[in-house]
Formats: sequence, C-alpha cells, structure tokens
Amino acid sequence: MKPAPTHSYPGLNLGRGRPGAHKATEVVTFGFWVFLMSDLVYFGLMFGVYITMIDAQAGGPGPHELFDLYSIFAQTLILLTSSLTVGLAMLALKYDLPRGRIVLWFAVTLLLGLSFLFLEIRDFMSMADKGGIPQRSGFLSALYGLVPLHGLHVAAGCVWLVVLGIQLRVMGMTDLVVSRMVRLALFWHFLDLIWIGIITIVYFGGLTYG
Repeated sequence: MKPAPTHSYPGLNLGRGRPGAHKATEVVTFGFWVFLMSDLVYFGLMFGVYITMIDAQAGGPGPHELFDLYSIFAQTLILLTSSLTVGLAMLALKYDLPRGRIVLWFAVTLLLGLSFLFLEIRDFMSMADKGGIPQRSGFLSALYGLVPLHGLHVAAGCVWLVVLGIQLRVMGMTDLVVSRMVRLALFWHFLDLIWIGIITIVYFGGLTYG
C-alpha cells in the first residue's frame, strides 16, 4: 500500500494518524495561505503610509510623547507567548493527546489575546488624553490606521477561538474542526509576524526618526 504523504498541504504535519484531516485541509489551507498573503500586502501598504507620515506631525504630539515602551514590551511578551501556546495546542493535536490538552492551550491563548487587547486599548486611550487623536496630524492618522488594524485582527482571532471551542464541544474532533484549528494556528502566527513589523517600524522606527 502506498504510504500516506507526510506533508500534503503547507501547514502543520499532522502525521499519519489523520489522513482524513490531511485531505480535508489540503485545498482550504492553501487558499488560506493566499488570503494571508493578500492581507500581508494590505499591511505592507499601511506600513508604507506610516513611514511617509512619521514627520507629518503638524505640531502635534509625536512618538516620544505618546509611546509607552514598557507597555509595548508587555504586549510583545504576551503576543509571543500566545504564539507558543498555539504551537503547543497544535503539537497536542499532532500527537493525538487528550482533547482537554488542546482546549487548555487554546484557552490560555484566548486569555493572552484578550490581555494584549486590553493593554493596546489602554495605550490608545492614554494617547488620546495627550492629544494623540487621528485627526490631529498625518502621523497620527497613519498610526491609528495601522496599529488598531492589527488589533482588530487579534480580536477576530479571539472570536475565532471562542467559536472553535464551541465547535469542539458540539462536533468533536472531526476532520472539519481539525482543519479549522490548523488555519487558526496559521492566522495567529501571522499576527505575531505583523506585530514584529509594528514594533520595529512603528514604535522603534518612530522613536528613532520621529
């Protein structure tokens, strides 16, 4: 008998124990990669707008007055840790560990995602109190166009985690649910990649050139 392929789609190798999940995931995961790349293009445009607007502060507050590096460090630590917990959930899936282990790591990921959003919203409320509102300058318009867009993606990922948890409880570990888990993991790691770009270009770059 011909052995099952070890990698039938660009994503997590689930091993030979889930051939049905491989088949169910092959096409949709490739399509999801295409979606992520198109989203990356959009983020790239937003990064480009921000870079051209760093000096367009129109006498308003700039990066040095608005950015809280301690909070940014905490947000980075939280989001990178959430990427680790997603990875642990996927490893639990690959090695067919008890479903409770997968749910646990996804629950921790959800908690970390909500903590990230709380800190980010608090930062923007603090910036608004200092006069850092989007209509104040081109720099602030670009900032509010880029960073909250990433936050909106994190919020969507949190909703996805909740829905996936409900599906796990109602439907169980079907091939369809496993396929959605794989795509969620890809999406969450993508958010980490975008955040690395944000802290490098928006925050550190803003403090350097702003």
